[in-house]
Amino acid sequence: MALEICVKAASGAPDVLGDCPFCQRVLLTLEEKKVPYKLHLVNLSDKPQWFLEISPEGKVPVVKFDDKWVADSDVIVGILEDKYPEPSLKTPPEFASVGSKIFGTFITFLKSKDPNDGSEQALVNELTALDEHLKGHGPFVAGEKITAVDLGLGPKLYHLQITLGHFKKWTIPESLTYVHNYIKAIFSQDSFVKTQPAKELVIAGWAPKVNA
Repeated sequence: MALEICVKAASGAPDVLGDCPFCQRVLLTLEEKKVPYKLHLVNLSDKPQWFLEISPEGKVPVVKFDDKWVADSDVIVGILEDKYPEPSLKTPPEFASVGSKIFGTFITFLKSKDPNDGSEQALVNELTALDEHLKGHGPFVAGEKITAVDLGLGPKLYHLQITLGHFKKWTIPESLTYVHNYIKAIFSQDSFVKTQPAKELVIAGWAPKVNA
């Protein structure tokens, strides 16, 4: 039986998958574990009543496990690992927080209006730390095989690359070759190609935050 999952619909296109990296993380996990699922696309700017009844805070993703709707991608991914242990996507605990500060520093830099506030350097520092880690442990965070940490980081790097390129004409420094190879490896996975939102949707999704 297919698992039911509610995810963000594209802005202005209710039948197209939207630009939520946390939704994509869960979809990637389902794809990698070959778990059949049924998508419910939710218009987050005009949330339907049925959705608010299962997700009172109005957040996505939410997945239905045994007649109970569960929110929060961290929790959902944990349950999926327990319920569907094969193939294992467990990340060794010592690698679980690798790259965890990249998304926060990316958002700070994206919203920054002051080129001297240090936000660009903070992001470069986090990406450099990831590069150093991959140099010693790659090609993925925990070695040869893709694990949960990669499925969380990949969608965030996808958003970073598209939005910084578009709004700031900024690209990840070429010197960070391990990060570039890592991005290519993740973005070329069948599961990623199948679940990635269109680039223009990512740009449209971030535009209000950048212009705020």
